[in-house]
This record gives sequence, C-alpha cells and structure tokens, in this order.
Amino acid sequence: MDYMFQSGFLGTRAPFFMDFVTIIVAILPLLVLGAIALAKIKSYKLHAFTQTLIYIVSVIVVGYFEYGVRLEGGFDVFMQESNISHTYALWVLIIHIIIATVTLILWTKTLWIAYRTQKSYKFSKELSLKHKKEGRSTFIGIFFTGATGLWVYALLFIY
Repeated sequence: MDYMFQSGFLGTRAPFFMDFVTIIVAILPLLVLGAIALAKIKSYKLHAFTQTLIYIVSVIVVGYFEYGVRLEGGFDVFMQESNISHTYALWVLIIHIIIATVTLILWTKTLWIAYRTQKSYKFSKELSLKHKKEGRSTFIGIFFTGATGLWVYALLFIY
C-alpha cells in the first residue's frame, strides 16, 4: 500500500490517497443527485440500488481515508507544511467531522428505514413524504460534507 503515500495527482502537497478521496468527496453530491433523479422518474428499484451502492462505496472510501490518515500520522503531520493557522484549520476540520458524522447517521437511518419499509410493502404516502424529507436533509448534509472536505483539503495542501 506504499502507493497511498506517493505524491498525489492534483498537483498539491497531498499524497495519492488524499487526492483520490477528495475527488470522490467532490463528485459524491452529483452521484447522489443522479440517484435522486431516478426516484423522480419513478425508477424506484434503480434509485434504491444506486443509493445503496453509493452509500457502501462512500463508507469504504471513508475507511480507506481513515486508514491513510492514521498511517501518515494524522492532522498535525499534514498541517506542518500549511501556512494556515493550526487553530483555524482545526476548527474547520471539527466542523467537517460533525457535519460528516451527522450526515452518515442520517443517511444510514434513511436507507435502513426505506429498506425495511419497502420490504414489508408499507410505503404509504405519509412514509414516502417523510423519506423525501429525510433524503433532502441527507443530500444537504452530503453537499456540506463535500464542501467542508474540500475546504479542509485546501487548508492542508494548497495554502
């Protein structure tokens, strides 16, 4: 797994694994929008499949990211070459982690309830509206997770 720590491909100080994860984080909202579009055209099975697939891939990418960060030495190691205030970058990171954690919990809950409801054939209009509302909240969380993730990346590896 030495390739993880070689120079990245985005032309910054970041290692390969960080560039890879950053690209995934940047396109994640677009992928989720595509899956939502499937529901809007009433392709519910494909919507469910793609949402689940995107979720699973996202969890794997987060695991890959966490593995790389731990092996590399963590936040303080990445901050060494940054010209940004350590305190400022740490607060941005904390905000990112809070948004990402809340979003992951909401996304998990939304998928789990949808799966259980669909399996029992109890998807009423009321539950459908609730699912849409939770889906919107999840999407907003994914969007802000991506935005704050890009912000952290910029602070650590560009400035």
